[in-house]
Amino acid sequence: MKMNKLTIAIIVSMLLGIVTGQGLRWASPDQAASFAANITILTDIFLRLIKMIIAPLVFTTLTVGIAKMGDTRTVGRVGIKTLGWFMMASLLSLTLGLIMVHLLQPGMGLHLELPPEHASSGISAGAITLKDFVTHAIPKSVVEAMATNEILQIVVFSLFFGMAAAAIGEHAKPVVTLMSSAADIMLKVTGYVMNFAPFAVFAAISAMVAKEGLGILATYGTFMGQFYLSLSILWGVLLLLGSLFLGRRVLQLLGMIREPVLLAFSTASSESAYPKTLQRLEEFGCSKRIASFVLPMGYSFNLDGSMMYCTFAVIFIAQSYGIDLSMGQQITMLLLLMVTSKGMAGVPRASLVVIAATLNQFHIPEAGILLLLGIDHFLDMGRSATNVLGNAIAASVVSKTEGALEESEAEPIKNAA
Repeated sequence: MKMNKLTIAIIVSMLLGIVTGQGLRWASPDQAASFAANITILTDIFLRLIKMIIAPLVFTTLTVGIAKMGDTRTVGRVGIKTLGWFMMASLLSLTLGLIMVHLLQPGMGLHLELPPEHASSGISAGAITLKDFVTHAIPKSVVEAMATNEILQIVVFSLFFGMAAAAIGEHAKPVVTLMSSAADIMLKVTGYVMNFAPFAVFAAISAMVAKEGLGILATYGTFMGQFYLSLSILWGVLLLLGSLFLGRRVLQLLGMIREPVLLAFSTASSESAYPKTLQRLEEFGCSKRIASFVLPMGYSFNLDGSMMYCTFAVIFIAQSYGIDLSMGQQITMLLLLMVTSKGMAGVPRASLVVIAATLNQFHIPEAGILLLLGIDHFLDMGRSATNVLGNAIAASVVSKTEGALEESEAEPIKNAA
């Protein structure tokens, strides 16, 4: 398959970032930390640009999509299918993480000094309860929701706004047309922002390597290898499930989303890939109204990679301290994470916060998180890429079940390129 210029630029930037970061550690270890702190300004600029466009992009595309669905019955049907897929994928991700951590036993024979049980991890362990999640999902002000990029709150407001526009009909048509034009403009702005992606990728990778060094991969190589093996199995299962609905086209989808997947992997941010993922889904043939509906919801309800990491990390820490959890406790933990993981969106270092809360719940030393802090960025890269894949498959499957998945106008290779 041919690759377009942006994909090639991202791959080259990743390689240059590794060489630059490690080279600096060898040449001038004293300046590595300073370099890492300064170069990340490029990544910060890119991620701020992404945050700048996400709120208007989600609001306009989702509102137009719902308004064009025509009635609340259609919206309800699509919503039920979407949430049904998300719950199935969530349970699958959490269960697979639990199975793999027991099979691989990464915490057994750990050749690292364990942190004292009462050491502070620096991660807030406040549990994200169902009540907190539900109340947080309802915006007090749509202006505040957009200002703080609360995607789930924007989704809730857009649902009401879009359904009201559909109910009014002709009288709302000028507003829907205006918002459709605004959505097209935002997609054009997205194209401009994406031109900055290679610089952000170079900065993120070089800073990470300069700060942590590739030596940490040797120390934690076994654990990281086992986690990435588990992620690869999750990819295979998700693609297999997708093929039940999409057939061989699931491979075409995989080729077409490689650019947003690479972007999420290199920046360790699912959010950075959102605009490009939406664009690729439309090129794949997904209904714009359905992709605009499913994708933003997926950022709150369908973080497959992050959820697998939660069960994997909790049991890893328990194994490291020699703590055995009964089958009943593990099932309880899985069900608890089914709820608390839905509150991860918008929380800084979200996976670690959820893990800390779960550790406290089962009396496992919270200090065990210190074992993961040094490699969390490396792990987050895989988690973020998996989140993008899971949401892309979900949007495509829902489109297919609604009879709204069209054949690509161009050849798969051209679209993927």
